[in-house]
Amino acid sequence: EVPVPLSREELEACAFRVQVGQLRLYEDDQPTKVVEIVRHPRYNKSLSARGGADIALLKLEAPVPRSELVHPVSLPPASLDVPSGKTCWVTGWGDITHNQPLPPPYHLQEVDVPIVGNSECEEQYQNQSSGSDDRVIQDDMLCAGSEGRDSCQRDSGGPLVCRWNCTWVQVGVVSWGKSCGLRDYPGVYARVTSYVSWIRQCVPPFPRP
Repeated sequence: EVPVPLSREELEACAFRVQVGQLRLYEDDQPTKVVEIVRHPRYNKSLSARGGADIALLKLEAPVPRSELVHPVSLPPASLDVPSGKTCWVTGWGDITHNQPLPPPYHLQEVDVPIVGNSECEEQYQNQSSGSDDRVIQDDMLCAGSEGRDSCQRDSGGPLVCRWNCTWVQVGVVSWGKSCGLRDYPGVYARVTSYVSWIRQCVPPFPRP
């Protein structure tokens, strides 16, 4: 599958900047420019995140130098099956609860969230649906969270990471959900293991330090 750059009508790369090595949003006055956004070719704009393949890659104007505060997170092996109940972590500068934006000084937030198996997650969402038999949680999705512990609005695109074999690996990308932190509505993430081969196809390997 060939990576497809987003068109001008959808998202413009020039409108985005990437901040690294900072805990407070807007603290870095020289963020790195984005020169290209590459979406997965199976992403369906009309279905949005609920259609799956809700993942994209950003090409930056310049390499990001590693430092004490900046390290690339590892990709998981494509075969990794994160067990239900495992505690992982999600971070972001999004709302701290439903319709309550993060206040100044905009310090990066983190919360530990339990992984919820896809079957259980599907059952929870179906129980609250309007009688539709359509599948809600696709194979390329991953659920995590519990009441009061969740990603929220404006966290979309952020990382869900787990400790695995003494290494932090990114297993999810914040995608969608119902409000945030509600009982029986875990957050839904793009399952990174479903896209490892595509990511490796698009991104050259990191040189070893």
